[in-house]
Amino acid sequence: MKTATRLQSVKEYYFSRKLREVAAMIKEGKPVINMGIGSPDLEPHPEVVRALNEAMQHPKAHMYQSYQGLPELRKAISDFYKAHYEVTLDPNSEILPLMGSKEGIMHLSMAYLNPGDQVLIPNPGYPTYASVTRLMEAEAVVYDLKATHGWQPDFEALEALNTSKVKIMWLNYPHMPTGTDVSLATFDRLIGWAKERDILLVNDNPYSFVLTEKPQSLLSRPGAKDVAVELNSLSKSFNMAGWRVGMLSGKADVLQQTLKVKSNMDSGMFFGVQQGAIAALKMTPDWFAELNSIYKKRSALMRVLAQKLGASVVSNSVGLFLWAKLPEDAPDAETFINTVLHQNNIFVTPGTIFGSQGEGYIRFSLCVPEATIEEAIKRIEL
Repeated sequence: MKTATRLQSVKEYYFSRKLREVAAMIKEGKPVINMGIGSPDLEPHPEVVRALNEAMQHPKAHMYQSYQGLPELRKAISDFYKAHYEVTLDPNSEILPLMGSKEGIMHLSMAYLNPGDQVLIPNPGYPTYASVTRLMEAEAVVYDLKATHGWQPDFEALEALNTSKVKIMWLNYPHMPTGTDVSLATFDRLIGWAKERDILLVNDNPYSFVLTEKPQSLLSRPGAKDVAVELNSLSKSFNMAGWRVGMLSGKADVLQQTLKVKSNMDSGMFFGVQQGAIAALKMTPDWFAELNSIYKKRSALMRVLAQKLGASVVSNSVGLFLWAKLPEDAPDAETFINTVLHQNNIFVTPGTIFGSQGEGYIRFSLCVPEATIEEAIKRIEL
């Protein structure tokens, strides 16, 4: 039986393919160190796990749940945004819990994109933005982020674009993969730019608590709710990647349209997971400070590893990754990382999987214990 035509527009996710290769090497007895994936290796707070366990005794624990999540979860998200981002959100109309923010990318796209529509995708950027756009039979139009512009959008280039077919613009600040922190001036300028062109801004914001001086949200900026929504997640900041808890917040009408899709795609988030999420969202700043003290130590060691590989790390990077530039005489990024993988049994990510502007760069994940990073350094020194 022939597959749908839309599948011809996408390939299997890079990490899905590459991790099979890594798993095969490990099965052969090779001690591969995986520094490619941003899957936190640290545990959630004990209160989060306790809330999950206690929820198992609730009489409704194993029933279908609301498509919009528990009212208590929406209230916890609203309180979280108010406490940490200084953003006021109506729990009933401006918050939609998700089973991971990745599903939000699909749901938003299904709600707004028709074949032939255009979507602005950051280059470099998260590959899922482009692949979901193509699955919707829409056109992915990249906007370049360059080191010479501090990995911020080039507004002269944006002004010159014909945006008559553009429906959505994806943002991701703090930025993955470069680790660029948010620029509020960029947010403000984009809000005005998108409003003039009737474009939906979507900021994907899972890294705002990792190694940043102050968490920021697009929704805190004047006029944002008129034109924007924001995806967020508990995966990175609370060590809950496998729990699949995310949220979509902002413009109420956008959330209502997205709910039409979501309510036809799932039957609600597991009750126990929601209770764990409520507990996580009540964490105090001490929780983030403790995590960041660990990531700072890892980052310092990872910079040594990058230097040993001949790469230079962008200073002041935030988030769960280090973005490093290869020397001019190095081979292309994928050839470089394959050599390191097979010669040193260390897997890092080539920048090219994030777009053409990632050529000449590699990315390291900080989701690796200090002792493991030290072992990787020794392998390079041998």
